[in-house]
Amino acid sequence: MYATVDDYLADKDPAAVDAFQRVRAMILALGDDVTEQVHASEITWSRGHVFAAAFVYASRLEVALDLPRRVHHRTLREAFPKKGTVTTHRLSVSSPGELDEHFVALLDVAYRAAADPRS
Repeated sequence: MYATVDDYLADKDPAAVDAFQRVRAMILALGDDVTEQVHASEITWSRGHVFAAAFVYASRLEVALDLPRRVHHRTLREAFPKKGTVTTHRLSVSSPGELDEHFVALLDVAYRAAADPRS
């Protein structure tokens, strides 16, 4: 397991690290109740429940968002039911332009849904 986010990112592709840092800043800006946890293979963010995770895969960033319903985004790789009414969406980000307003809106939906005790 890595001790810090910087440890996790140390040997990763620079473009993917840049995308990760952008997404991380967006997530941490959602609220002061966001908890970040570093794992061996990913970084997760929660507020009551985990609502987002990210990991670097080769030269791209993979982001998983837990949303209350299935949605579409141009970076969507797959979506699958998790538990209850939650659907996990895996998005592949390969360029900063893919972090558009719709992506930011999905982060917000995931953040808000994580505080719902039914999720």
